[in-house]
Amino acid sequence: MNDHSDSRYDHSPHPGPLPLGEGEQGCCGFHSEPGDLYLRVSLAEQVLRVVENGGVVAEYPVSTAKNGAGELNGSGCTPRGWHRICACIGAGMPVGTVFVGRRPTGEMYAPELAAAQPERDWILSRILWLSGLQPGFNRFGAVDTARRYIYIHGSPDGAVAGIPASHGCIRMRNADILRLFQQAKVGTRVLLHENVTCP
Repeated sequence: MNDHSDSRYDHSPHPGPLPLGEGEQGCCGFHSEPGDLYLRVSLAEQVLRVVENGGVVAEYPVSTAKNGAGELNGSGCTPRGWHRICACIGAGMPVGTVFVGRRPTGEMYAPELAAAQPERDWILSRILWLSGLQPGFNRFGAVDTARRYIYIHGSPDGAVAGIPASHGCIRMRNADILRLFQQAKVGTRVLLHENVTCP
């Protein structure tokens, strides 16, 4: 599959690295603009927050990597730092649609299907594909988030219980990823951090 042929994929050049530790009221290296919206994922809390105009407007439980935080390809870890959404996949598909390689398989998730394939890593309903913004940290080479196929995606609701359990992606409940899919878009920035809070 040539993902770059998809009209939902962002072909524009990525902005330069965003330094951590500076920015929006001293918070995490982000300078917000009026009306700006970004996503903030706390690995410590297992929570994704939607931030707009400096305030949290939505909050969702997530499940990040069982192996913890890390950027290296093959690590099974959730990458840290600033990212942006480079593709939004699954618009208009029914809730519970099963994806493999970002393509619907024709299957619909059901308990019977899950019981028959208990070790399968389910990617359901919607996908927000992440691309790193910090060269050498989460972009390019062996630490490239996009080439690691790190997504925010729907999962069976029981797989999102506030416990790190994924293979690197950010799992969300299906109803929540559908709401987030309406709030975010290609180009929306995403901060993944280990802090309990991001002041």
